[in-house]
Amino acid sequence: MPGVVHIVGAGLSGLSAAVAVARTGRRVAVYEAAGQAGGRCRSFFDATLERRIDNGNHLLLSGNRATYDYLEACGATDAFIGPDRAEFDFVDATTGNRWTVRPSAGPIPWWVLSRGHRVPGTRISEYLRALRLVNASNGATVAQCLGGSGLLYRRFWEPLAVAALNTSAEEGAASLLWPVVRETFGRGEAHCRPRIARDGLSEALVDPALRTLDPAGGVSFNRRLRGLDLEGDQIVGLDFGGGDRLDLDAADVVVLAVPPAAAAALVSGLEAPVANRAIVNGHFRLPQASRHVYFLGVVGGVIQWLFVRGDIVSTTVSAADSLLEVSNEVLARDMWRDVSMVLGLGQAALPAHRILTEKRATFAQTPAEIARRPGTRTAWRNLFLAGDWTDTGLPATVEGSVRSGHAAAEAIFADAAST
Repeated sequence: MPGVVHIVGAGLSGLSAAVAVARTGRRVAVYEAAGQAGGRCRSFFDATLERRIDNGNHLLLSGNRATYDYLEACGATDAFIGPDRAEFDFVDATTGNRWTVRPSAGPIPWWVLSRGHRVPGTRISEYLRALRLVNASNGATVAQCLGGSGLLYRRFWEPLAVAALNTSAEEGAASLLWPVVRETFGRGEAHCRPRIARDGLSEALVDPALRTLDPAGGVSFNRRLRGLDLEGDQIVGLDFGGGDRLDLDAADVVVLAVPPAAAAALVSGLEAPVANRAIVNGHFRLPQASRHVYFLGVVGGVIQWLFVRGDIVSTTVSAADSLLEVSNEVLARDMWRDVSMVLGLGQAALPAHRILTEKRATFAQTPAEIARRPGTRTAWRNLFLAGDWTDTGLPATVEGSVRSGHAAAEAIFADAAST
């Protein structure tokens, strides 16, 4: 008889593993150190703004197949919304120039032949540089691979790379950018339509999963794993500290879906990424609500992406380690200056706002750190890993997180089928 699947961590990778396992009818037990699920993908009520906001901004693309499989399993495919066609609006904060990138249908990028679809001022030859990503060496950075200069680089490739890798293009691994391009823009317009959570990240990605898991065992909160009890080549117990210890049956398996530092502390000899990069998000309350949910890319300013939902405008700065010593007051002022320009608000006074800084938002996706990513399996036959920092072949994104959970579930299924 199949044993229980014990999943440690109720972030997106742990939830996706749990949902995938629960769909087979196998019993799942999920343990979360915090008092809520979701990790970096969650929403909360902010008293200053008097609104629910997301702790981070996340954009999906319609080609994110693992995420949409997860949403379908949770009955939440309508939780993300966006335009009927792929359109990416940008604005240059230094000049005020605006443009829209409009990919064409199918895998052949006919859109680069049309001046109305590509980045203004760019030449077709600049787009051909993207082919260098296909065979990028493991040590190549995005800037080295794509030239590191020119209008297309500044207005498209660099913003895309920084958003996907949360690492500057000068040090971000080119080998991780190609899978993003291949699975979305490389497959045509229908696969790169932008999608934003209609109501919030918790409502879209977390709450539906918790409802799905409730009949299968649910999530146990405020239980931080302190140690793994080992015997031979398997895990025989979970130690939550304070006398809270769980003995495992021989058929039980464990999925460790925690941050890399926590995993390395629990699993002796585990090599995992050690360097991190920050993300800074700013949330501002607008004088009136927008009837539409939309986003904009910003170049040449402090902010890089701007999301509008209702009367809240949210901004994102990825690879933001240089901002860690800047005060929230200065960050809010500088971000609001960009927001006012982008939205045409003139000299509007700084409104109610909230600045959220995640110092260790993702691991640093440099060639050196990517080489430290472990696989799903470990030296212990009933211990598996999940997390956007594992070797998913993708950057540390929502899609990477979900895919890591699926990989752990598939490894468990494969072992069960072989016994």
